[in-house]
Amino acid sequence: MAAVDSFQLLYREISRSCSFYYETLALVGALYAAGTAVLLLRDCCTMVRVHFLPRMIPTKRLTQRFGDWAVINGVSEPVARAYAEELARNGVCIILVGPDHPALADIASSLMHSYGVEAVVAQTDFPLDQAACKPIKEALRGKDIGFLVNCVGHPLPSQNLLETPEQHLLELVNNTIASATLMVRLVLPGMVERSRGAVVNISSSACCRPLPARVTLTASTGYLDQLSRALHFEYSDAGIFVQSLTPFQLALPEHQPSSSSCTRSGWFTPKPEVYARHAISTLGVSSRTTGYWPHTLQVTAQPVNTPPVLRKVSTSV
Repeated sequence: MAAVDSFQLLYREISRSCSFYYETLALVGALYAAGTAVLLLRDCCTMVRVHFLPRMIPTKRLTQRFGDWAVINGVSEPVARAYAEELARNGVCIILVGPDHPALADIASSLMHSYGVEAVVAQTDFPLDQAACKPIKEALRGKDIGFLVNCVGHPLPSQNLLETPEQHLLELVNNTIASATLMVRLVLPGMVERSRGAVVNISSSACCRPLPARVTLTASTGYLDQLSRALHFEYSDAGIFVQSLTPFQLALPEHQPSSSSCTRSGWFTPKPEVYARHAISTLGVSSRTTGYWPHTLQVTAQPVNTPPVLRKVSTSV
């Protein structure tokens, strides 16, 4: 009996002496829980503001906010074509930029017949140089260019850098990085002169999360993402809205090879038409976003395994 009383007495004494530490740990736990709740509430408010309110609240027509014409670079990508169709549905005329190919004329004809807008083709060869830019400049002359849409394609399967042919690396730099930058250089002066316009660069969520055998994809999309952020920082005061779209997987047909696509559509893998409809509603609202709210959930839920220098910029909404 004495042993039991001694143990209970010892336990009470220890508890009394450690009560300060218990209270401190409880306070730390409460602060951590409160901070997590605040961050979660902030993310939820941001998602509602970016992805839901613009679809619920009526706004001015896109042509009134930005301009009458849109230049689409990379329309061979299904997501770029879907974005062009969504712009045409909103009454925006379309200029398709690409090499001489019957598909471009077919897309232009389809846009004119389906949505009753003008659609022209600026045929040019890639990589772009001064001679190749002439058809683009002719197509831009005298038009109220309100939109530029650049879309980065990555048709080859996953490869390590040493397995990637040198010719492909040169084509990747010339046909994606260089052409997107040069298209911005061609279109931006008119937008700055009119003090309105939107530049939309569609890349991939790979720019925020490097993965094995995705060196070229991560680098090219990362460049386009950083280009968008720098342009928005530099020209937002001039009335130019620059947006970086970083989608996750999209559901594409089997004959469309892509490193960020699958063939079955679902909640997290929308068809390009569904994605474009959601993405265009974020135009003028968020300068850096996935464009599709389930993809934003993926960004929030995915584990952070990026190096610190990249972790700073992986804040897509």
